[in-house]
Amino acid sequence: MAPSFGTALREKRRAASLTQRELADRAGVDFSYISKLENDRLPPPAADTVVKLAALLGCSAEELLALTGKLPSQVQERLSNSRAAQEFLRLAQERELSETEWRRLADSLRRLRRKPG
Repeated sequence: MAPSFGTALREKRRAASLTQRELADRAGVDFSYISKLENDRLPPPAADTVVKLAALLGCSAEELLALTGKLPSQVQERLSNSRAAQEFLRLAQERELSETEWRRLADSLRRLRRKPG
């Protein structure tokens, strides 16, 4: 079972050797907010805030976002405005891709625009 967002945030913060106050100062929020998030007394923040926290903690935004079920606003906007992107995601959903298959697909996308060496 995946940890809660709060548990994962606490683990990542500790791994980064930051106090709640230090993370809060860097993120521009009150330290009590970080405490409440870590103790699951508040729901996960907006996706853009999760991305910011992940960057401050030096971890993958996707790792934390997956625990929230949210998408960053830029991703949401791009998906909402692209028929092709919506079709792609619908097809992927219909095929019930495993996490490994999603990773392989992401690796293929990374190679798609890679310049020949």
